[in-house]
Formats: sequence, structure tokens, C-alpha cells
Amino acid sequence: MIATLSVLLLASLVAAQEPNRKTDILLDKLDSELGEIARRFDGVMGIAVLDLASGRNILHQADEAFPTASTIKIAVLAELYHQSEQAAAGLPGKARLTDFYTMNAADLVADSHIMGGLTPGLSRVTNRDLAVFMVAVSDNSATNVLIDRVGMESVNAFLQSLGLRETRLRRKMMDLQAAKEGRENAATPRELLVLLEAICRGKALGSEATEDFLKILSTPKESPIPRLLPDDVRIANKPGALEGVRCDAGIVFAENRPFVLAAMASYAANERAADDAISRAAAAAFSCFERLGRSSPYGRVISPRNSR
Repeated sequence: MIATLSVLLLASLVAAQEPNRKTDILLDKLDSELGEIARRFDGVMGIAVLDLASGRNILHQADEAFPTASTIKIAVLAELYHQSEQAAAGLPGKARLTDFYTMNAADLVADSHIMGGLTPGLSRVTNRDLAVFMVAVSDNSATNVLIDRVGMESVNAFLQSLGLRETRLRRKMMDLQAAKEGRENAATPRELLVLLEAICRGKALGSEATEDFLKILSTPKESPIPRLLPDDVRIANKPGALEGVRCDAGIVFAENRPFVLAAMASYAANERAADDAISRAAAAAFSCFERLGRSSPYGRVISPRNSR
């Protein structure tokens, strides 16, 4: 089921009616568990969680800037939708979702599993198609084409407009020279929360653009956040991976209690352990919010089969 902004409003109303501190106690336990996951990780890990119902944050090393790897593609996607709205309003020179791109072999870079299979000079796709390639299979060539079309400066101006200071797009995908020169794509876990919250609450884009943005970001993908969660949970996320670096950030639509999670790891001696730590953080958060979403304010779970 596709969660809408009205679900977030309902969750906020439920949270406002809670008569005691039991929810805070449960969230305190989640806070401790996430802190322990970050502490035990062999490198450096930042974790940030936002309860969209109560507005409470849980933060551990959340203001440290980490390399984003492909998680920065969330910002590219957001600016594409922002510009498409601007174009629809009559602003010239802005990219539209419906603009066409004809495959050019010169645009190919490594890890481009969809673009590499298209026919140069003949295959024609839209910017929205490129966005799907970018998110669903993290196609780097599709990402670079979109960066050219929306402009790196425009992506960063959009981030700046949301008050983000550390989250920046500084290089294209697979630009190793730029990385060696220190021009690294980076973000903090807290700022990724701010970005995703602004989008899901409709503060960054209009309602139609927001819904389609979340639809694309919800494309099923192999990533740490959903790994230990039930298959039927909707998750709008984008992972990222580099040597020694693992990231994942997204919105988890736990029933009646959606939340945002951003987890970023660097200096990882064991990258699989980094993925596992992010997965355990997501599972811990989901366990907490799923129980809150199914329970009455007093903590009783009321299932259809048990109405007494």
C-alpha cells in the first residue's frame, strides 16, 4: 500500500494523544540499542532516525560528514523533480522528466548495467527513465547524464535552500581523479534526515512530484535497510558503497508509524560488517516503530482476531 502524507498526519495525531511516557521509554531503549550498534562497529558509524509521528530524533555521530557513495543520488533525483516543476511553471532552461535522451556511447562509465545494454544512437529514453535506472540499479552513466542535465551547481543550490551545509555533490560518478583531489560527495546522517523529511512532508516538492519521487525511490533494490525487514514493507531508500564505506538512507513506511533512517559508515575494515550493522539498525528501528504503530496509546496491540 502506498503511504501518503495523510498517513503522516494521522500518525502525528495519534502521537499527540498519547497519555504517558511509555512511548518515550521505548524510544529510549531504541536509542541505546542504536548507540551500541554504532559503538561496536569496527570503523566509524553515524546513525540518525526521525520518528515522523512525534518528530523525535535519535542521533549518534549524526553530524559527522561521511562519503555518500551512491546515496547522493537522492539529491540528484530531488533536483530533477524540482526542475521539472519549475519547467512546468514556465521557467526556461530547466530539465523536465519527459525530456528525451538518445544513448551516447561516450557517456558510459563503469557500473552502468542498463545504459551499457542500450544501442548507441538509437535507444531513446526520458529523464524519468534515467532516474529509474539511477535508483533501481544505481546506473552510474544514467546518473552522470542527469547531473549534466540538471547541473551540479543546481543540485547544491537545492540542498542549500533546505539549510544543508555538509551535503554536497562535488563530482560525477566514477570520477576517481576528483576523489583523489578531495572533491568527494558527502553528507551527514542528520542532513539526510532533513532532506528526506522535507520531501516526504511536501516541503520541497509539490504533492504530485512528491508521490512520484517516492515511487521511484521505493523501487525494490538490494540494500542494507530492507534486508532484515518484512518483504511487504514499503521502503523508499538509496544505498551507497565504496571501498571502506557503506551508506543507506530512506523512509520506512511502518504501518501508522513511518520513520526516516540514515546510517553511514567509513573506515570499515570489514564492509560486510558495515552492511550488517546498518541492517541491524534498521531492524531495531522497525521493531520499535512497528509495535508503536500497531498498539494503543497504552501499549496494547489490537488485532482484528482479538477484539475483547
